[in-house]
Amino acid sequence: MSATLATASYIGATILFILSLGGLSNPESSRRGNLYGMIGMTIAVLATVMGPQVTKAGYGWIVGAMAVGAIIGIYAARTVKMTQMPELVALMHSLVGLAAMLVGFANYIDPAASVEFTGAAKSIHEMEIYIGILIGAVTFTGSIIAFGKLSGKIGGKTLLLPGRHWLNLAGLLVVIWFGREFLHAESIDAGMMPLVVMTVISLLFGIHMVMAIGGADMPVVISMLNSYSGWAAAATGFMLSNDLLIVVGALVGSSGAILSYIMCRAMNRNFISVIAGGFGSEGGAPAPAGAAQPAGEVNPILAAETAELLRESKNVIIVPGYGMAVAQAQHTVYEITKVLRDKGVNVRFGIHPVAGRMPGHMNVLLAEAKVPYDIVLEMDELNEDFPDTDVAMIIGANDIVNPAAEEDPTSPIAGMPVLQVWKAKTSIVMKRSMATGYAGVDNPLFYKENNRMLFGDAKKMLDEVLAALKA
Repeated sequence: MSATLATASYIGATILFILSLGGLSNPESSRRGNLYGMIGMTIAVLATVMGPQVTKAGYGWIVGAMAVGAIIGIYAARTVKMTQMPELVALMHSLVGLAAMLVGFANYIDPAASVEFTGAAKSIHEMEIYIGILIGAVTFTGSIIAFGKLSGKIGGKTLLLPGRHWLNLAGLLVVIWFGREFLHAESIDAGMMPLVVMTVISLLFGIHMVMAIGGADMPVVISMLNSYSGWAAAATGFMLSNDLLIVVGALVGSSGAILSYIMCRAMNRNFISVIAGGFGSEGGAPAPAGAAQPAGEVNPILAAETAELLRESKNVIIVPGYGMAVAQAQHTVYEITKVLRDKGVNVRFGIHPVAGRMPGHMNVLLAEAKVPYDIVLEMDELNEDFPDTDVAMIIGANDIVNPAAEEDPTSPIAGMPVLQVWKAKTSIVMKRSMATGYAGVDNPLFYKENNRMLFGDAKKMLDEVLAALKA
């Protein structure tokens, strides 16, 4: 393939990637957006493999590597459960960071890769390598720690080292100093030492940064690492003088940054406070002994009574959370929704921007269960409707329906926008126990007079509710 044809293919792939992002902005067009992305990536890979930079001798290695990657990808797609999607995304981000690191080192030690650069151009190229490896290293280890936290292999407790901000500042200054040494190195051997030192510091920073971030901020971390992986890809594009990688990396990096901003707004937190860490250190733990308890008692309810309340309702809002994902209860929720709608009940779903462990987690689960897109609404679209709602049913959600965010200025989540389920005539919370949510904050909703607690596994309890509705 000629260089001109390869460039034209890259332009076509770029257009398809932009159309893909546009399609993914809406659930109804998301399948089309995914299709655009797959076609664009296919064109990009073929144009690269068949381009003038690749010799015939390298085809065997490339095809072999692609085959291994394809097998792993197919296996992951077929075996990973929907509840495991957040950690899978984090793991994929780590691979992007690792690729950026490896490409950076390979590009630096290959004399043919930099022979065309002299003077200022050589310094710029070496800066691209340095920054690309730095971003890749932070993304790699940060994503690995995020994967460990999301999968439960690493505890959710935050690691807040004494003077951690000073440690970060010292690490940054050392990285800048060795960056100067790297740019002034007279040979590859002389530049390798500062490059390796910077890489080690960056790897440690990625670990330290995410270990300090609490479980409640994990949705923001996922989108943040998504942004980092995009910038790592863009840096790789600069290293390889590949326009497509630069554009695609910038698209991913900027969209991830915008998503991180949206997530921070949804939690009433700023990006710096998320990086500083400490929020949501003991996700799912019982309330601390001696902590102030809201006045009132818990009012339990049975599945049959829940079904009766739903049957007599005119307006119902269902608020799903991570507990629904863990119990794999989305299909039963759809069946309940279908039965109620057939009876003339207006059923809608309220989705908080940070529900679950990653942005859009609940939307994906409900789409998988064939819940109609038009009844799945965002928090801002529904909050005004709760006073006219007969039953607000909360399935495995906690922090996103916590009234302390609005009623208690001393609460750690004070000011965080939440779904105002307590304003409904009756709210029903489905939980296994009285444990706190991922933020480790007690929820006064459980004790309100109009709230009922349906204890047990969400799937089992919902199956009983569905059976009672059909009886």
